[in-house]
Amino acid sequence: MKGLILSGGTGSRLRPLTYTSAKQLIPIANKPILFYAIEAIRDAGIDDIGIIVGETRHEVKAAVGDGSRWGIKVTYIEQEAPLGLAHAVKIARPFLGNEPFIMFLGDNLVREGVTAFVERFKASKPEALILLSRVDEPQRFGVAELRDGRIVRLVEKPKVPPSDLALVGVYLFDQHIFEAVEAIRPSWRNELEITDAIQYLVEQGHTVEPHMVRGWWKDTGKPEDVLEANRLLLEAVEARIEGQVDGSSNLTGRVVVEKGARVMNSYIRGPAIIGEGSLVMNAYVGPFTSVGPNVTIANSEVEHSVILADSTISDVPERIDESLIGRNVTITRSQAKPRALKMVLGDNSRASVG
Repeated sequence: MKGLILSGGTGSRLRPLTYTSAKQLIPIANKPILFYAIEAIRDAGIDDIGIIVGETRHEVKAAVGDGSRWGIKVTYIEQEAPLGLAHAVKIARPFLGNEPFIMFLGDNLVREGVTAFVERFKASKPEALILLSRVDEPQRFGVAELRDGRIVRLVEKPKVPPSDLALVGVYLFDQHIFEAVEAIRPSWRNELEITDAIQYLVEQGHTVEPHMVRGWWKDTGKPEDVLEANRLLLEAVEARIEGQVDGSSNLTGRVVVEKGARVMNSYIRGPAIIGEGSLVMNAYVGPFTSVGPNVTIANSEVEHSVILADSTISDVPERIDESLIGRNVTITRSQAKPRALKMVLGDNSRASVG
């Protein structure tokens, strides 16, 4: 069995962050989202993985390399434009051959992993097995309608959803999916939809089985989803101090201080991560905050936030809360009237706040 990870989307809902960075490489709990997908597939016993790449191909290749750090082999498959998930399957056929494969959207997180999913597919041998989860806004996703525990209909981002069962973005297929992607036509979005391909399998009498997510799942397509996924992952973090914490600082709860990081005269309340080479000085870092590498937080307060590498937050008079801050961002104090702060700042931005 092989793995196929899709990492070619433009990430329009995460702009301005994704103007300069692949959405699948945005770190959550200080690890790129894409790496969680790679590890989940590897942990299921699959060591031959193809990665679909697009405009951000060079960045993805630089981050992932040949896969040897995970003990796997990685093959890159270039998609000329984001023409749909089924199109990605179509162009991956030379890599996949006739082997069954798992397809994983590279900006999705499945906390329980996919091992049980893979084992069920091997045991029951359907033509397709799709992962489902109940959601509050099914119109944002592909949606499945079930009857007697079997898939009977799939609809992509319906205005009137037939159920609250969203396709999670993890699928297992055998070779029949190639017949399906050749048979369907582009949707109104000019994309070959994987929901249409799976619907074709259903209509042709092939067995398409659902598998319900037992734990949490997040599609990290929007800033609030990234912050929520960060919170969920930090809930499982274990305390670890590899950097320097001076005697006037106070760390409570599960706090990670990575190598080369310094905490001086500060209060950090976990769960939280302070990345390599970062400096936290005369500051408060509250729970569910991930501070990336080489970040400086001085004379400021931050909580429930994700701060990417090489950014500086200094002398900010209001607490920064529920914010997603890009790389190389500088936030400093101005003379403006103080007000609550809630922001999404793109890479190389500069903000002056009161």
